Amino acid sequence: MGFLRSALTSSLLLAGNSAAVDPIVMKGTKFFTKGGDQFFIKGVAYQQEAGGGPGGSSGSNKYVDPLADADVCKRDIPLLEKLGVNTIRTYAIDPKADHSECMQMLDKAGIYVVADMGEPALSINRDSPSWNVELFDRYKGVIDNLGKFDNVIGFFAGNEVTNNNTNTGASAFVKAATRDTKKYIADKMEKGGRWMGVGYAANDDAEIRIDMAQYFNCGEQKSAIDFWGYNIYSWCGKSSFTESGYDVQVKFFSNFSVPVFFAEYGCNTVGGADGRLWDDTTALYSDKMTDVFSGGIAYMFHEEKNDYGLVKVDGDKASTMKNYRVLQSKLADVKPSSTSMDSYNPTNSPAACPAISKEWQAAEILPPTPDSSLCDCMTKSLSCAPADSLNEKDFGDIFGYICENDAAACAGIKQDPKTGVYGPYSMCSPKQQLGHVLNAYYTNQNQDAKACKFDGAAQLVDSSEDSSCDAALKKADSAAEVAATATAGSATSDSTGDSTENAAAPSSVRMGSFMTMGDMAVSLYMLVAVGVGAGMVMM
Repeated sequence: MGFLRSALTSSLLLAGNSAAVDPIVMKGTKFFTKGGDQFFIKGVAYQQEAGGGPGGSSGSNKYVDPLADADVCKRDIPLLEKLGVNTIRTYAIDPKADHSECMQMLDKAGIYVVADMGEPALSINRDSPSWNVELFDRYKGVIDNLGKFDNVIGFFAGNEVTNNNTNTGASAFVKAATRDTKKYIADKMEKGGRWMGVGYAANDDAEIRIDMAQYFNCGEQKSAIDFWGYNIYSWCGKSSFTESGYDVQVKFFSNFSVPVFFAEYGCNTVGGADGRLWDDTTALYSDKMTDVFSGGIAYMFHEEKNDYGLVKVDGDKASTMKNYRVLQSKLADVKPSSTSMDSYNPTNSPAACPAISKEWQAAEILPPTPDSSLCDCMTKSLSCAPADSLNEKDFGDIFGYICENDAAACAGIKQDPKTGVYGPYSMCSPKQQLGHVLNAYYTNQNQDAKACKFDGAAQLVDSSEDSSCDAALKKADSAAEVAATATAGSATSDSTGDSTENAAAPSSVRMGSFMTMGDMAVSLYMLVAVGVGAGMVMM
């Protein structure tokens, strides 16, 4: 491929400023260098305690940015280069950190980056999914931070968010994130920026893998993924192309319209990490697969408790393991058949969207684009608002009472992925959502002062007039009225109900009846604020 070089010393890696890599672009189902050569990902997952691998979660909200410590990069990048990889995958980076030194070292080593945009404490949570202002700000921050480096191929909007048929609705939120981050990159391209892709990394669940791949590929392509990452661990020990099911994957994805690659691979169930033979690597770059798959990312660089590592790290020292040397040999031997960008003419078309079924519960219509200005306008317009002293843990009681007794007051924050019905304020913060619900309830009670007390949890406030908000608030009010009675989404997806898509909602926890607000019986609904801190009442 021309991207692998002999190992360099750390000082040489740091020398000079000229870029060593050619930016990657996408055409049809394949990646190419900007110069027109086909590009196959020969990658490795690179992040300690990342929450990747089978299961997709480390159980901790802590993470260490793998590209923010130049000393660590000086230690590891020569080993990455010797391994023969041309790509790394990171799972969580700090968008406020300086990554220039590590990215420059990677560039000089001929190594690209595919980066997940979330972090353990701020990502789309499968059990309480949301796509809101806070999340969008983080995703934009990652794009701004890494997007200035030519050796960034693109980003993952999510990793195994939907992982079985009980949480397929969460995919609507990931696809909304894909739509909005693609638009953010496209806007930058209009100002002279370059292409970077946005994709999704899926697990291999037999019940939903077809529906899920089709869902992220279907419909308007401005909302569809640019590439599909597949986390697959089916080739274990002495397996084969057919025994592993790789033949089934090739057959299915042969009709896919965007690049597909293994976002994680490397089963360790036979002999642990060092028992891996990496015959799956040989198969992945063979003629049986290269017309459909664009390579893969071996899991993983660091040896940890899960025993998937290639390298053992002890302080400032790193030592290669047996299976590092096996993979190194396999990568050195692969010679994938390729084509040039000029001679390649794509023929595949996007998939049809899957129907709503027992196994698939995400409608084609997506959640609204997060719009902080609309949330701010709504907050300024309130006459009844949460008390300044109210704690977020107490929001649930108020949401529960109001949404049980006046469902229309909660229509503005409604989210239902199955039907594709969303309120215009579903992307606001929990406190802003509560403000909207309190004010709607107060208004629906003919502005009775007693309807804005809730034992001191709510307060009357002076709303502020802002003519610049009038049009947006009017559209939002209309959208909330529709959401109050809708049983299926309409073709609207921006925050004020203007554009051509929409979709789902953070889920809720059903609880037994309880007494609050002066011994009033309240509903079974409870605000959920998991992971991203954005709760929702399921209508």
